[in-house]
Amino acid sequence: MESGSFVANVAKDLGLDEKRLSARKARVVSEGSRQHFQLNSNTGDLFIKEKMDREELCGQTDPCILHFEIILENPLQSYRAEVRVYDVNDHSPEFSENELLLKMPETTPPGSRFPLANAQDLDVGNNSLQSYAISSTDHFRVYTRHRSDGRKYAELVLKTPLDREEQAEISFMLTAIDGGSPARSGAAQVRITVLDSNDNVPEFSQTLYRARVLENSEQDYVVLTVSATDSDEGINGAISYSFSQKSKKSVNAFSINPVNGEIRLLGPLDFEETETYEIDVQATDGGGLSAHSKILVEVVDVNDNAPEVKVTSLISPIREDSSPETVVALFNVRDRDSGDNGRTVCSIEDDLPFSAKPTSKNSYSLVTENTFDREKVSEYNITITVRDMGTPSLSTEERIVVKISDINDNSPEFNQTSYTMYVQENNGPAVLIGKVNAFDSDSEQNAKVTYSLLPAEVGGLPLLSYISINSENGNVYALRSMDYEQIKEFQVTVRAADGGSPPLSSEVVVRVVIIDENDNAPFILYPLQNSSSPANDLVPRSAGAGYLVTTVVAVDGDSGQNSWLSYHLLKATDPGLFTVGSPNGEIRTTRLITDRDTVKQKLIVLVRDSGELPLSSSATLNIALVEGFSDAYMQFTDVAVEEEENGTLTLYLIISLCLVSFVFCVSIIVFITTKLYRRRHYGERYMSASGNFYGDSNFQNNLVDVKGNGTLSHSYRYEVCLTTGSGNSEFKFLRPIIPSLPPQHGIAGTDSGKEQDLLTNLQLNTDVESANQVRLISDLL
Repeated sequence: MESGSFVANVAKDLGLDEKRLSARKARVVSEGSRQHFQLNSNTGDLFIKEKMDREELCGQTDPCILHFEIILENPLQSYRAEVRVYDVNDHSPEFSENELLLKMPETTPPGSRFPLANAQDLDVGNNSLQSYAISSTDHFRVYTRHRSDGRKYAELVLKTPLDREEQAEISFMLTAIDGGSPARSGAAQVRITVLDSNDNVPEFSQTLYRARVLENSEQDYVVLTVSATDSDEGINGAISYSFSQKSKKSVNAFSINPVNGEIRLLGPLDFEETETYEIDVQATDGGGLSAHSKILVEVVDVNDNAPEVKVTSLISPIREDSSPETVVALFNVRDRDSGDNGRTVCSIEDDLPFSAKPTSKNSYSLVTENTFDREKVSEYNITITVRDMGTPSLSTEERIVVKISDINDNSPEFNQTSYTMYVQENNGPAVLIGKVNAFDSDSEQNAKVTYSLLPAEVGGLPLLSYISINSENGNVYALRSMDYEQIKEFQVTVRAADGGSPPLSSEVVVRVVIIDENDNAPFILYPLQNSSSPANDLVPRSAGAGYLVTTVVAVDGDSGQNSWLSYHLLKATDPGLFTVGSPNGEIRTTRLITDRDTVKQKLIVLVRDSGELPLSSSATLNIALVEGFSDAYMQFTDVAVEEEENGTLTLYLIISLCLVSFVFCVSIIVFITTKLYRRRHYGERYMSASGNFYGDSNFQNNLVDVKGNGTLSHSYRYEVCLTTGSGNSEFKFLRPIIPSLPPQHGIAGTDSGKEQDLLTNLQLNTDVESANQVRLISDLL
């Protein structure tokens, strides 16, 4: 048939909708390397792709059947189909030679038979060679004989005796006729030479020889030896052997020794091409007489062909959530051997989630057995092993690669369950303080991780005003300067989300710890420091060594080592008189106070923290050394700037203060003496009462309570009124408590009324107030 000839409508034969063929990408896959057919996917019509020659395709095989598969996708399916190619009578019988030469002794008896070379007709069935005929002759007739393989040959039979003297050569046409309609024929001329008398014809030992030969036998292998004898003597009895039928197959496969009749192989045989050989051999004597015999050679199959695997369709990649029994590939298996040598077994590795299932004879589909996890195995190298049943068994391996495509089935995972990051306070903006890292075991976009902070508040401000995170690499930055004294630590939740659809995410808590820096100098709580006057304290001259004068109290806003404080005496009027306790800030005397010690002592105490770069503050204290708290010398003024100035005004002021102090001390002594005298005189006991202090309600109060440690043998309590204004304070010593009474702590306070003496029975209010009101001006911080 010519190219483009219509064969059949596949859609109709398969019961498929013609419109679905194109959508499912229908195609034709032939078994061999050549494509004989083409499919119109729009109509379902199957056409011949190129001109077909049945003789070229199948040779003498009848019926001639071409196998192919129709592949459909979505879903993947295959339909096995076959087309039978019918023969047409397009070949005429042909003889291998145009002239056939025979020699016959004149003594050949009638009825003798002479096989002739057979004609070859490539057609099969009725179109093949059917009969032979000869042109008109009186001596011969022809018979059509059949070989074991179905081929027909002509046998010439002598009807009447030959007479060489009458006719030395006989010629006629031999015609081979096929059974086609119209019939075709081929002819060859037969020329018979009549020989002189040789009355003995060679005789073979067997009329039929049989032999079995392995197809892998080597060249020159002796298949068998034929033997014939001739009773004649001399040249008429000398026998030579030859093939009487020179078919192409036998001539190329075998050779015969003309002397001894050995038949040898010219080369290896192939069972898959020819299973049996039928050879005509003749023995000819020297007189030209010949005898004929047949040799039937059976080729024995050996397992010399490994199975063949052909993958016709493959789907890769496949989704990792593909359901079981999903068809991944289609493939065919073929083994050219026969019997057990041609039977095959198909298998794949046991540890793979795939299996091979037969779909038809020698056709298989590769299907999945369960779902996949791309994160564990991203692709499979599948080896399809096909093994035949021969001995020894031969096998073939076909490797295919099936890749697994990713789905978003894994959330990002942080490399830590929580993070702790540290940042030094007073940091600059945009400082990198740490990094979080999350990994997603998916691939491509599903594994792309972005980071974000969940909304929250720290110290009443949005979290995003404190820190930020790089969405791509997880770097965490401080956006503002941190203050340890305000916020020591805070927590933030970081979310890591992948790029899948829908996205998956996970969260982790990040703890940000502020590291303290020594950025706060010690703050002195007592004595309170201000811009105008230092603190003042009184120390009796009778105080012994170790007397506690006062305690400097300070705090530091830092923490840890940065807040550990130590106290040091930085400067003093008399450095050897006072000492400062380094750990607690207690100011004590180091020795007894002598008359040579200056009344007014000035101390500067340094308070220093223990930071790497220590910070410090200083406190200034004025201490007055008095003979008792009624001592006239306890009133003093310390104006640091004025002491440092040299001038007449300063000198006058100092002299005036000394005179006032002297008057004050005299008044106190007179007052105490009078009180003691009257007590002894009247034997009265007086009760003490709280006094009222002059000044407004904003005055600061200071209560000084001193126990005698030196020459003073009694405890005294003095009520002191502090007045504020112009940076100075007034100390008013109103009255002492009678020594025989139990000592009581004085209470400093403010009242809007005037000071009244509670000892009204003495009627000394006016005189005492006049005598005892002496002001001591000092600076208070």
